[in-house]
Amino acid sequence: MILRVGLISAAHVHTPSYAHNFSANPRAEIVGLWDDDLTRGTEFAEKRAIPFFSELSELLAVCDAVAISSENTKHLAHIETAANAGKHIICEKPVVVRQADFDKVRAAVEGNNVKFMTAFPCRFSPAYQSLKQRVRSGELGEIKAINATNRGQCPKMWFIQPELSGGGAMIDHVVHVADLLRDLLGEEPNRVEGQIGSNVYGGKDWDDTAMVTLDYPGGVFATLDSSWSRPSSFRTWGDVTLKVVGTEGVLNVNLFDQSLQHYKNDRSKSYVDQGYGSDLDGAMMGAFVDACLDNAEIPVTLEDGLAAARVSLRAYESLGPKVA
Repeated sequence: MILRVGLISAAHVHTPSYAHNFSANPRAEIVGLWDDDLTRGTEFAEKRAIPFFSELSELLAVCDAVAISSENTKHLAHIETAANAGKHIICEKPVVVRQADFDKVRAAVEGNNVKFMTAFPCRFSPAYQSLKQRVRSGELGEIKAINATNRGQCPKMWFIQPELSGGGAMIDHVVHVADLLRDLLGEEPNRVEGQIGSNVYGGKDWDDTAMVTLDYPGGVFATLDSSWSRPSSFRTWGDVTLKVVGTEGVLNVNLFDQSLQHYKNDRSKSYVDQGYGSDLDGAMMGAFVDACLDNAEIPVTLEDGLAAARVSLRAYESLGPKVA
């Protein structure tokens, strides 16, 4: 049996990965793309020989599941439409950008009995899974503190339009590590405090610098730098790192450090990383396909996605009413 997947929007920088990995999966096929931006959608579809649908209802009529990679503030409408059509959903993060929309998403997904997966590929990292196993085994003793990062380059486009993104670096990058911390510690933070600034690009109405401090009920203290602070010459797009400090030792993990160092005779960029590591996106989408076809449990749920989004929103709220 083959899972027929429809792509909802080509807005996100991750949309090419959905197109590639679902096409490469022997149990799935891409049946088409719909986008409310006709130019963007047709260009993306033509480049990859994917059928383009001018009406979302027509795409939903021929697919079993959808990958939603539209602008953040459009997720709710697209989730509701797909769920009401009975389609399984994998959705980009953050799932939604307003606390008031949490129950609406739950109602759409649960009311239509469709599977929903939040797109958190970091969960599928062998490096993270090894870290999690060693922490759970007690090797580090009692966990006291975690220093984490998810810094990256600014993606520009609609990501820097708050009316479409819901914010800036904090809404974009906090959620990945917030999810890892919740999965690792088994609890949500009881205190979230954020600090933001427009320091890298200067004086904008969106944040490129985002620092978050989190306290957990079990006593763990965590810090997270989720700034868009990596220069265009940085060796990778970004970095997801965790330094876990326990009473019996410290473990450092870099989820994207499986690479070869390549120095080129090129004036524009003399050094790049040639990655050879695990395909996290492929593993994530493979798990989604298997869950849909085999009726297996979704490994990263809607509630996981909402819990991570809640951390970003609480961080913004901690700044006061002017930022909310």
